[in-house]
Amino acid sequence: MSVIGELASWVGRKIGLTEGAFWRQYFGGSSWSGREVTIEGAMKLSAFWAGVRLISETMATLPGGMYERMPDGSRRPRPDHPLHELLTISPNADQTPVEFWEGQVAPVCIVGNSYAEKQYIGDRLVALRPLPFDTTRPFRKSDGSLHFRGVDRGKTFELPESKVFHLKGFGAGGDMGLSPVSHARNSLGGAMDTDEAAARMFGTGLRAAGFLLSPQTLSPKQRGDAQKNLIDPLSGPEGEGKIGLLEAGWKWQPTSIMAKDAEMILSRKFNVEDICRWLGIPPVLIGHAAEGQTMWGSGIEQIMIGWLTLGLRAYIKRNESAVNKRLVPVAERGRIYFEYNIDGLVRADSAGRANLMSTLVQNGLRTRNEMRALDNFPPRPDADELTVQSNLTPLKKLGLTPVPRPVPNTVPADDEEE
Repeated sequence: MSVIGELASWVGRKIGLTEGAFWRQYFGGSSWSGREVTIEGAMKLSAFWAGVRLISETMATLPGGMYERMPDGSRRPRPDHPLHELLTISPNADQTPVEFWEGQVAPVCIVGNSYAEKQYIGDRLVALRPLPFDTTRPFRKSDGSLHFRGVDRGKTFELPESKVFHLKGFGAGGDMGLSPVSHARNSLGGAMDTDEAAARMFGTGLRAAGFLLSPQTLSPKQRGDAQKNLIDPLSGPEGEGKIGLLEAGWKWQPTSIMAKDAEMILSRKFNVEDICRWLGIPPVLIGHAAEGQTMWGSGIEQIMIGWLTLGLRAYIKRNESAVNKRLVPVAERGRIYFEYNIDGLVRADSAGRANLMSTLVQNGLRTRNEMRALDNFPPRPDADELTVQSNLTPLKKLGLTPVPRPVPNTVPADDEEE
């Protein structure tokens, strides 16, 4: 049965926090290889760790803020809005905004969901306290209302939807996002087995397993002597470089497959690419270059732009939508909104960036003060006008500047005679 089929079999049944069978299927479970895949086991894989870290750290360090949509269609920053300080300066008494958003995005990459309790003073939202993602669960009461139940610091809690900030990952439209660890458990289990096989192979000094074939039946004493004199000295890394001697018709019969025959290196490379496929990130961004691909260059720049467009953009819009729906007051929705600034991710080299800024200013798309603000330079009192390349005149003065007439070439009479 597929993972979706296993989880679907629980639809309509009451699921308790102690229902181990369901939570094993949701958070992981047995893979085709027979290995039990858990969150902790998945995070011990370097590719999975690097992918989760890349996404969560990038999202946590993106600049963002609150904005107000003006009647003329423009917008203006609202650093004075209460949510601006909450989301960008101090989400709670213990965490920085980077720590908070890392703790919200990483569980989405791992199990598809993260939660935080909304704490109020009166009607004002003053803090977002993270809730444990592995014990918090949404459920619906008989009237259809959504609530959340879980265990935090040994105590069971139940909160209505209005008191929980729920960040959901990719899903099928239900109350919970789908768990990547659960759905990728066969890939993760195979990667774990490959890593273990490689470690065991190196742990035995790259020696193959096998049998020593004796020409005759041995007594218990002879078996002990063979173990002591032929097997133990050449086993493990300690036996590296030693030479054994087989005599009296003894032969060696290997039983294990060599690393080359098992394509160990290719399998480990594929595991990295397969995990990146589950997380939606290019392998080169976590230090894995494909055949014929370098780690740097214009091609990598295009890969990063592609990841920003098709991969990271989903996380950006998911966070923005969750904040605007679940944190912005209903009366302010549509007018007040949260948005990330992704300019920092797409900055080019210094020469390319200078050329872009010059083009924007000379074509009347940005003012000089707007460009200065990008580099944290103070504004100039005379740099708020939009200008164009034609003498860099303000747009409102185009057509009003008199065009100088050419001066006739008058030559003195004496010069003409000469």
